[in-house]
Amino acid sequence: MAASPSVLILHPRLTLFATSLRPFSLIHHQFSLRPPTPSRLPILFARSRNHSSSISPLPTATPLSTDDSKETPHAGRSGSVSSPPFQAADYSQKIDVNPPKGTRDFPPEEMRLRNWLFQNFREVSQLFGFEEVDYPVLESEALYIRKAGEEIRDQLYCFEDRGNRRVALRPELTPSLARLVMQKGKSVPLPIKWFAVGQCWRYERMTRGRRREHYQWNMDIIGVPDVTGEAELISSIVTFFKRIGITARDVGFKISSRKVLQEVLSFYSVPETSFSKACIIIDKMGKIPLEEIKKELNSVELSTEAVDELLQVLSMKSLTELEEKLGAAGEAVSELKQLFSLAEKFGYSEWIQFDASVVRGLAYYTGIVFEGFDREGKLRAICGGGRYDRLLSTFGGDDIPACGFGFGDAVIIELLKERKLLPELPLEVENIVCSLDPDLQGAASSVATVLRGKGQVFKRAARINARRLILVGSSEWQRGMVSVKILSTGEQYEVNFDELG
Repeated sequence: MAASPSVLILHPRLTLFATSLRPFSLIHHQFSLRPPTPSRLPILFARSRNHSSSISPLPTATPLSTDDSKETPHAGRSGSVSSPPFQAADYSQKIDVNPPKGTRDFPPEEMRLRNWLFQNFREVSQLFGFEEVDYPVLESEALYIRKAGEEIRDQLYCFEDRGNRRVALRPELTPSLARLVMQKGKSVPLPIKWFAVGQCWRYERMTRGRRREHYQWNMDIIGVPDVTGEAELISSIVTFFKRIGITARDVGFKISSRKVLQEVLSFYSVPETSFSKACIIIDKMGKIPLEEIKKELNSVELSTEAVDELLQVLSMKSLTELEEKLGAAGEAVSELKQLFSLAEKFGYSEWIQFDASVVRGLAYYTGIVFEGFDREGKLRAICGGGRYDRLLSTFGGDDIPACGFGFGDAVIIELLKERKLLPELPLEVENIVCSLDPDLQGAASSVATVLRGKGQVFKRAARINARRLILVGSSEWQRGMVSVKILSTGEQYEVNFDELG
């Protein structure tokens, strides 16, 4: 991540202390000081190389239940939350200093890590020619109420606003993407290659790597009808993993296609209306007992014979075995073979494997689907995506071929912890300006202002790993000079103030 210029102004009383310490000790001491009394001049900071911003959760839509063993939200439509009568806060009582369950604060050290992660998301996306977009965190509830049976429907933070409109905090980004594509219409030339890094909300049971509030990296391609789109998306994720030190020994991708299920179910004349329901049930495999899976499939008009055949196909881990079962002429096998061929050309064959049980739980997927997984099996899916050619028509638009993926921030951090790959991101201050006399505080401020206006100064300093102490003394200042001390080496010299850089 590119360094930002930073300047720290020290009060004269701390100057002697500062000049006698190594750089890291100095910075550590700065942040361990108690807040000064109003009568003392505080330490002043300019922009630090890594800086934080505050995060304000949206408590208005937070479900009222605090018992995580009971995940059923209060009564309301589609998992909505009924608000109790407003009660004025009693400010005489100490407020709970913890954020709402399932949400996070980002103090400076966590914010530096988040910025590092997001910067890698952005740089990889731009490397592949994608442009960044964003959408409102608050959307119409109707955007997510697509088809019954999806988990996401019952995980919404949704409510009625003061204009009597049903709204929801976005649980994912793809529907917002679809809405924006429809809004833009033909004014945006195809193909569209957009990415976003946005906050999402789902009221669900919390486990390791799963929170009720998280950030998600999405990359989407609109207007590419063949599997070259999916191949490029997987390549971008592999590129990201390599950048942060994750290898094919750590992570893999399970690849399949929704069309595999379509071909099996069509043979048994299962109605189209049952297809998406069956996909949602199959996505629960491994989470609930197999007998329960069979019962749920029977309940959506699948015969016992169709269920047995379907489960047999879903157990396949070999594309050759699938081809022997379905034949080579069908779209499912043809597209999968093309994707695996492209993986060789992109250079990530060792990262991917065929697994017919992957279907993804969202109803809008139509073709190739994939999931990134931890090879040790300790974590939930790291990312997932696929093709969704018929998404726009669910909102009344004209369908356009499309594919994309979602990648959460929480699981990847857990994986980096597991592999001991979390980067060290200490706060770094490039320049420290000290006045040796209280009357020279104004002069020290002038020096800091000049340094802040010369961004190139700090880039040069970063290249030689130098952190400087700028001393403003009375005799030197009268001659228009300041003293510069390189803290990493102890070297000290005088520089004309006008030439300071």
